[in-house]
Amino acid sequence: MKKTNLAAAIAVVFAAPVAAQTDKNTDSSALTLGTVNIQATASGPLSARQVFSSVDILGASVLEDQHVDYSWELLSRAPGVQVTQFKQGTDAGRFSFRGFNGEGRVNAVKLLIDGIPSNDNAGGMPFLDAVFPQDIEAIEIVRGTNDPRYGLNNIAGNANVITRTGGNQGRASLTVGSFGTKEVEIAKGIESGNWSQNYSLAYRDSDGHRDHADARKLAFSGKWFYTSDDGRWRAGVIARYYRNKALESGYLSYDQAMHAPRSSPAYASADRGERETAQLSAHLDGELTNTLSWSTKVYANQYENRRWVRFSAASAQQERYSDEKQQGVITSLTWRPQVNWAHEFTLEGGLDAQWQHNLGQRYRTTERVRTSQFRDWDFDLDTQGAYVQAVIRPVEALKIVPAFRVDHVGGQFTDRLGRTTSPVHDYGLIQQPKISVAYALNPQASLYANWGRTFQIGTGIDAYRTQTRNLKPSINDGWEAGVKFNSLPWLDGRVAYWEQRASGEVARVLGVDGLPDPGGLGNVGKTLRKGFDIQLNAKPNARTTAWVAYSHQVARITAPDPSAPATRGKEIENVPHYLVSAGVDYQASDKLKLSAWANAQGDYYVERTNRLGRFGRYALLNLGATYRVSPSMDVNLQVKNVTNRKYVYAWYDSGSSGYSPGDGRGVYASLNLRF
Repeated sequence: MKKTNLAAAIAVVFAAPVAAQTDKNTDSSALTLGTVNIQATASGPLSARQVFSSVDILGASVLEDQHVDYSWELLSRAPGVQVTQFKQGTDAGRFSFRGFNGEGRVNAVKLLIDGIPSNDNAGGMPFLDAVFPQDIEAIEIVRGTNDPRYGLNNIAGNANVITRTGGNQGRASLTVGSFGTKEVEIAKGIESGNWSQNYSLAYRDSDGHRDHADARKLAFSGKWFYTSDDGRWRAGVIARYYRNKALESGYLSYDQAMHAPRSSPAYASADRGERETAQLSAHLDGELTNTLSWSTKVYANQYENRRWVRFSAASAQQERYSDEKQQGVITSLTWRPQVNWAHEFTLEGGLDAQWQHNLGQRYRTTERVRTSQFRDWDFDLDTQGAYVQAVIRPVEALKIVPAFRVDHVGGQFTDRLGRTTSPVHDYGLIQQPKISVAYALNPQASLYANWGRTFQIGTGIDAYRTQTRNLKPSINDGWEAGVKFNSLPWLDGRVAYWEQRASGEVARVLGVDGLPDPGGLGNVGKTLRKGFDIQLNAKPNARTTAWVAYSHQVARITAPDPSAPATRGKEIENVPHYLVSAGVDYQASDKLKLSAWANAQGDYYVERTNRLGRFGRYALLNLGATYRVSPSMDVNLQVKNVTNRKYVYAWYDSGSSGYSPGDGRGVYASLNLRF
């Protein structure tokens, strides 16, 4: 593939593994783990680096050697990201940030894979499971409310997983380790002339840390792209498939979780799940003129999940079935004229639309045999959005990015058991103004600030007017101010303070007791989230690189729902006060690299009156060593949770509670090949 003009502009090339490196450009607030080189040619859509917020980019060099059960665990390396581990079959966990929890009550992160929206109807992230570390080129994370490119699910920000494109390199990884883990990953690029192909295949088989936690996962993908001779046009297709069959180990009491963390309660012996995801997308990027670029994506997603689960000995087993189909289109025009009244001017506008058709069914079961049905939902959710943003540099040191987005939501809900049909709530045109500013104090430091508005609507039945009262969206207004610096040749960093207010937050009711429920959401009320982030990347000498990130956050209910006055001023459940990630790589010799990395989080309340204590705190240390046998082969050894620290994920809902222990110490050995 000829990577001139447009192709060069969109190429993201990762160099030799480096543990921490920051974008030295003070025009950008982005920080990077792993070396990232972006070509200087200005073409194509505005990138995440133009969003003056807390933007973090994880490069392939810090992801490809990680041994994880699910790819959302890779985000534990990202600053300010909370990784919530349920470890219950196919519903194993997810990530979140900015004071939102990851357990599914409010899914506040827009997920994209190669720029394709990849959330389910509830905002969950099942499509992420299909992307394994060897196939990932980078993960871009945008925290904050000022990114206008996305609407639905973009409440606290977004994350875009970018997979490998082009090249002729092949990679293979064979891993064995604790808890019966066996994994094979293969990724191969084939590039000749104008054409490029990329294929990946991954299989992971694990018994799990706990009893009755076996999981078998299979994923494969293909990418086919063509670039014109002059490099001005690029078109391609991406296909991806994933399947997972897993047993569920069930939730324990707190005492059981502490004293017998590997056990599985007898009531969960028939619990298990089956999940399939598929994605197909077509991509077209081109230069209409020397100053005008066009980008379009058309896609179809399908998600099917069948889960048999019993949350406690006192509850009945349920079969939960979801079948979701999504079709969508995203298009944008970017204009970069030469103007004499400013150092730089770029104008971009975009349109997007998504059409969802969803089925949600629930049954009471005994040993996975249906006894009765208590939910049969058939619903469509249609969204259309448009945005415009400009990058204006009136003087060399100052950049201003005003933006405006508007979204419209439509659809219809049918309760096939109740034989009723309801329209979507009349949310109207959801208007979201935004603005970002960055000022370079000198070549070593820049100040930035932003303000923006995002929105939240109901999920499932709660997006529809099943009763006479019409609901409006919950409006989230957030702001951030920070400084990015590289004041020393070996030290870079960012310090930021942020706040986010919601006008009428709603949260899913988990419904763990299996009783018929009129809806999936409950009103939380007005909320305030705020915090600060400190990030440092260091390279004190040629052999050593290190990074550390600390995020402090608090989420409170400022004006509760009238039915829950006791929650006024209380903290929102499952939000720890602090998140820490840190690591160091030491190149001991030309062939041997030693690594250590750690993650920690504070404890959290499990319900909104804050009366039942706090849980979930942990600090985990991991060690690794990589030895290069030859230019095309290396061996890697990792020890995770070195101190065998006991920790749990905890939940509480409608008088029931449960605890899921985290993994104990694990040892993994890998053989990595390049061909």
